[in-house]
Amino acid sequence: MTYDVAAVRAAFPSLRSGTAHFDGPGGSQVPLPVADAVHATLVSPIANRGSVTAAERTADAVVLAARQAVADLVGGVPGGVVFGRSATALTYDLARTLSAGWGPGDEVVVTRLDHDANVRPWVQAAERAGATVRWVGFDPATGELTAADVAAQVGPATRLVAVTGASNLIGTRPPLAAIAEVVHAAGALLHVDGVHLTAHAPVDLTELGCDTFVCSPYKFLGPHCGVLVADPAFLGTLHPDKLLPSTDAVPERFEVGTLPYELLAGTTAAVDFLAGIAGPEGPRRTRLLAAMAALEEHEDALRVRLEEGLAELPGVTVWSRAAHRTPTLLLTFADRDAGDAYRALAERGVNAPAGSFYALEASRWLGLGDAGGLRVGLAPYTDADDVDRLLAGLRDFTGVERH
Repeated sequence: MTYDVAAVRAAFPSLRSGTAHFDGPGGSQVPLPVADAVHATLVSPIANRGSVTAAERTADAVVLAARQAVADLVGGVPGGVVFGRSATALTYDLARTLSAGWGPGDEVVVTRLDHDANVRPWVQAAERAGATVRWVGFDPATGELTAADVAAQVGPATRLVAVTGASNLIGTRPPLAAIAEVVHAAGALLHVDGVHLTAHAPVDLTELGCDTFVCSPYKFLGPHCGVLVADPAFLGTLHPDKLLPSTDAVPERFEVGTLPYELLAGTTAAVDFLAGIAGPEGPRRTRLLAAMAALEEHEDALRVRLEEGLAELPGVTVWSRAAHRTPTLLLTFADRDAGDAYRALAERGVNAPAGSFYALEASRWLGLGDAGGLRVGLAPYTDADDVDRLLAGLRDFTGVERH
């Protein structure tokens, strides 16, 4: 299919300001249908979920629709979709629940590539349980993290391995299916942080082979909430802390308090918007796979355009080098601070922030300390003009004259 970026951009009111947004990895812009769905839900007759009144049935329908939408997006099943305040909060909840069965002699494996939301919850849970934490590094020269790297830290005592689906700092996409084989051969669980991956590529949880998976709708054009997806049968074996009168059904037993119905309606609308890129006909899952494949191709082409332009700039180091990666680039500048580039670009209406973006271990592993660099992230609404504006701003910042 042909990716029509102009048609996609037309749905985003925020783009009318003229700003070129390369800040999508921290939270994407939102298309009008998502905002409309949030508004419509807030002003509709609605109550806590139930089946007696129309207001109760509205709430129930919103929740069930959102579970189905997320399941279609990632290749899961609706009964295994858990909603929460954020992917970070859900990971903390999962870590607390799983670690209740850990103790001295057990081991938990985390990576230096991950966002801290997929590091600290597991490290802290392991420390409380008296379990040992083992660390997986990655190659700073290439950005690659391999299944062999993980295998070197996995053994009979491993209870869980936590790894990112894609680095939010440098874009690296580890070979999750191969890692899953290593982890499951050791009898351990695999938890994948799919927050950054889900925004840029088709996701199939069966192919990835993970046991639990989290993502964030606000990274793929939706509202601010988080999602955890797993096999309902597996979730049925877990017993999180909950209020006595609250249901013990799966997945509701993991959802503390009343769900934000308006945000769930917005999540469904975001998934429908992505599916609509492939057209109105056919099953939503089929359209999503086609749309995300086309989006990936579009973003990769722009990434190549960007990288070719960056290669002409002296003193610019690109830290995003893995062979398989998202269109997310981390840049540093010789004798210049990335924060200065951030501010200079902002003055030109180009948003590309600087920092380590909670990927603290990765930034330190690269030798960048806590400062990180300038992060440039492409999104479904990014076009060639945006890329050219960014490059023009960086030429001025680095003092390169245009010919």
